[in-house]
Amino acid sequence: MDSQTTDPNNQKVIENNLSIFQALIPVFALIGMLAYNVYVFEDDALSGSNQFILLMGAAVAAIVGHFNKVPYASMVEEVAQNIKSTTGPILILLMVGALAGTWLVSGIIPTMIYYGLQILNPTIFLAACVVICSVISIATGSSWTTSATVGIALIGIANALGISLGMTAGAILSGAYFGDKLSPLSDTTNLAPAMAGTDLFTHIRYMLYTTVPTILVTLIVFVIIGLNIETTGVADTDSILASIEESFYITPWLFIVPVVVIFLIVKKTPPLIALLLGTLLGAVFALIFQPEIIAKLGDSESLNFFSGYKGILNAITVDTAIETSNESLNDLFSSGGMAGMLGTIWLIICAMVFGGIMDAIGALSRISRALLNLFHSTFGLFSSTVISCLALNATASDQYLAIVVPGKMFAKAYKDKGLAPENLSRTLEDSGTVTSVLIPWNTCGAYHSGVLGVPVASYFMYAMFNYLSPFTTLIFAAFHIKIRQLTQKEPEAAQL
Repeated sequence: MDSQTTDPNNQKVIENNLSIFQALIPVFALIGMLAYNVYVFEDDALSGSNQFILLMGAAVAAIVGHFNKVPYASMVEEVAQNIKSTTGPILILLMVGALAGTWLVSGIIPTMIYYGLQILNPTIFLAACVVICSVISIATGSSWTTSATVGIALIGIANALGISLGMTAGAILSGAYFGDKLSPLSDTTNLAPAMAGTDLFTHIRYMLYTTVPTILVTLIVFVIIGLNIETTGVADTDSILASIEESFYITPWLFIVPVVVIFLIVKKTPPLIALLLGTLLGAVFALIFQPEIIAKLGDSESLNFFSGYKGILNAITVDTAIETSNESLNDLFSSGGMAGMLGTIWLIICAMVFGGIMDAIGALSRISRALLNLFHSTFGLFSSTVISCLALNATASDQYLAIVVPGKMFAKAYKDKGLAPENLSRTLEDSGTVTSVLIPWNTCGAYHSGVLGVPVASYFMYAMFNYLSPFTTLIFAAFHIKIRQLTQKEPEAAQL
């Protein structure tokens, strides 16, 4: 999945004697409050009000816990553990903001857009986004890194071509999560088989049955959209290219930096180190290739040590905007730096508070048990797994928990049904991994929305691979397509 640095296998599932009604009270309260809040604030809901609503949902969960004699200290401790688990993502978000700043002022992002405008015409653009992001994500094992590098550049190209940013973000995330799902470097691709009790490469091979048809449908839809798309930027491409050349020194040498970052990720360099090196390389290239821009950011007419230092630090930490002669490019060539990521970090912390208290009072495990008891057929078992993953992505706000909790809860049920564990691991990925990006307050939804600068509501309907995947796995279960049976009865002691 994402480039998180915590160990998801350390996630624990707390069980208490809550009734299903009590476990669902905070969920219904949160959904109701969020729905009303979004109705009132519309697109501004993520500017702060949704964060407070998540805390109110956590307060409702704490009240339920109090009446069930769950110690306050236990709830606070679980919240602390949840927030601690997001240390990696939070640091990565800050580093992505820093990287975006230096990649802008160095001309790396403008160069990507410059050459991309000449190669990617609107007819193939969306399908190309899917393919490009799929390749990068398979190579890196990280949808987060894919969004933070080529994703940002593709959004810029779409903006210049006049293509819907929601469509583009949906295509980027479809490709990014396709690659993330199948890459042996991805932590969720390793986590799902570990929870289900199968091995990594059996899991990957078995996922191909549902993943390949889904991505093919996604590609076909984006090709059809591309053939019928109406753009505003095509006719003005020449003037856009000229404006970019006026404002930045454009050279293919600037591609060295993103190539180095992708190489580092492929070589399993810790993402924080790779992003830091990418940021520092971007700063060096900015001083070499864009000295006038850096001098201006450093409040000086010429580049010297002090203006260079100040200009680079401003690009890394705060809002930066490069004005061009083309008004449509001015919003594109701006970056919030590390400060621009603080709203997303705020959302993640508040989501972890809600998820932590829900786990501490035993609500998450109670909801999963109820879903497990709801269905008795093979299709019902798959359905309950999918629903459980979706529910946990929405309530726990964490992709890892959406894999760990159902994985632990359903492993024995699959064995009792005579189903091979790869059935469970595939379903966990088809419904837990890919749908996390569709929830605005989930860590994945908050991250990608913040990095790409596109609200979840805008890209939701175009992230086709992500929301088609659960349906694909249910279709396979309903028609008993590629549902592998256990080859022999496993010893009772080996059952989870």
